[in-house]
Amino acid sequence: MNVHITGINHRTAPVEVRERLAFPSSQVEPAVQRLVAQDGVTEGVILSTCNRVEVIVSCDQTDAVATMERFLEEARQVPRDQIAPHLYHHHGRDAIRHLFRVASSLDSMVVGEPQILGQLKDAYSAAKSAGTVNSVLDGLMTRAFSVAKRVRTETEIGQSAVSVSYAAVELAREIFGKLDGRTVLLIGAGKMSELAARHLHRAGATKILVTNRTRERADQMAAIFQGTVVPYESFLGSLASVDIIITSSGAPHYILTRDNMKPVLHQRRNKPIFLIDIAVPRNVDPEVNKLDNVFLYDIDDMGKVVEQNRQNRMDEAGEAERIIDEEVDKMLMRMRERELTPTIVSLQEQLEQIRTAEIERVKNKLGALTPQQQEAIDALTKGILAKIAHGPITEMRKQASHGEPSHVIGLVRRLFRLPD
Repeated sequence: MNVHITGINHRTAPVEVRERLAFPSSQVEPAVQRLVAQDGVTEGVILSTCNRVEVIVSCDQTDAVATMERFLEEARQVPRDQIAPHLYHHHGRDAIRHLFRVASSLDSMVVGEPQILGQLKDAYSAAKSAGTVNSVLDGLMTRAFSVAKRVRTETEIGQSAVSVSYAAVELAREIFGKLDGRTVLLIGAGKMSELAARHLHRAGATKILVTNRTRERADQMAAIFQGTVVPYESFLGSLASVDIIITSSGAPHYILTRDNMKPVLHQRRNKPIFLIDIAVPRNVDPEVNKLDNVFLYDIDDMGKVVEQNRQNRMDEAGEAERIIDEEVDKMLMRMRERELTPTIVSLQEQLEQIRTAEIERVKNKLGALTPQQQEAIDALTKGILAKIAHGPITEMRKQASHGEPSHVIGLVRRLFRLPD
């Protein structure tokens, strides 16, 4: 049985093409049922995310490209000539390796992001619910999940923040340790500061204050976090109770200066305070960073953290690739062994039938046998058959370890006249 993957992703196609091929979640189950109705397709899974659409099948075709392209054309009502240039096709070993890389987030736009594994599990669950996954893809998908877990356990590919919003959490943890109960003040209500606040909130910062020149936008932002709006004219008075400040105001001048922050530190009894200035032009005077227990990062500082972390992930990706290559070899061996099993069992059953039939045929000539004599005959005849079977079984396993065992399997079945 062959494994084949046809797909499209963020590297091969722009978003306007990807969105035309995307399957809404409500349509995945009926679509995957139509997939396995295609000629030669026995099992199927459809993975559809904002960055990729992949059709994963087990089939009895050596070339499933045309079948997969036709399926996508018909299922999404997109002319084949508009999608074919953007599609990639993986077969056999390459398909298994691709699936393992996707599950392990090595093929993601952000290497190491965790969302893709959950999306792949959802795709598998939908296929299971639709009844389109059996022995081949069931084993392959569950192994992909195990490989992804191994990659995350044995490498640090997902440990370093690779966005400004995640970097804010990482840096805050370095300063405060746990973020439980910390208070965050958003000065300005930009999208990037909202994302940073979301991640800090999830990490344990329980109280969010929002101030903005436009009260309406401050109210909207505060509602997201069940936070509190602080009047822009008087936000300086709230700084003593704040642990983390995120600024993204459009003000053309510094709104926080060294003179502003000195009394704040005094009121805080010199407890540390963390400032993230992601505004351009900057909202916080760089001189603030010279004060003790003030930790100020601007957008360039955050960018350096993100870039270093991205490089760390790429370094870890090399070790992850080694793990995946090792796991692909193991998976292929399992699949080939599984392919051998019916022939080995059939051969052993046929030889056993011959053995018992021959013993029965000469039973009368042997006369009455003692239990010890019967045991000796069984041991002798079974030993002979084991030696006969050893050669073909060893050769099939040897071929399986080196590549495609189907030729020697066919030869053994013909030589021993095994039933189909």
